[in-house]
Amino acid sequence: MAKIRTLVVDDHVMMRDGIRALLDMNEDIEIVGEASDGMEAITKAEELAPDVVVMDIAMTGINGIEATRQIKSKNPKVKVLILTQHDKKEYVLSAIKAGSSGYVSKKALGSDLINAIRTVYMGQSFLYPSAATTLMAEYQKGIDEKDPYDKLTPREREILKLIAEGHTSREIASTLFISLKTVLAHRAKTMEKLNLHNRSKLIKYAMSKGLINVDM
Repeated sequence: MAKIRTLVVDDHVMMRDGIRALLDMNEDIEIVGEASDGMEAITKAEELAPDVVVMDIAMTGINGIEATRQIKSKNPKVKVLILTQHDKKEYVLSAIKAGSSGYVSKKALGSDLINAIRTVYMGQSFLYPSAATTLMAEYQKGIDEKDPYDKLTPREREILKLIAEGHTSREIASTLFISLKTVLAHRAKTMEKLNLHNRSKLIKYAMSKGLINVDM
């Protein structure tokens, strides 16, 4: 019997250990790797080619939403299942738009996670009840409007996240190995595309997209 090759991504060792212990009890699921942050998840997803990635959202560096987006862009066949403590609409909608196939709360029963993994592996979608409720409510409000975030380039998204995390333009330039002038140009273009004209609004917008933790 073919096993569901699974990559587990979470920045807490105890959580990864708990997930591993649970999944190891199921003969049809095999953990092929673990990752502790978004960048490592992207790298290992490319190296290991898992069937399913169980992905946390709130991690340092590249978060689970952006990691999902990049993993799916590199290999659309990989199924990403979000496993998180957050069930706010901003996270649910951002995860779906990033390409995830499912959304499960860390408060769920272990059997829910197993069922979710098997469901997305079969090419179907899985939404934990609270996430489904959130999605339905937002759909009723009309979520099919064009999202200005889709207009941003990867570099503009990266700079938006760093701005929202509190980095200065000079710090961003140093981090990304680009000139201050280039950072300022990207920042101005980002603000123009999003129609946001001060840093506080950029931070709120980044939170709404799940780019940074809303508890920060």
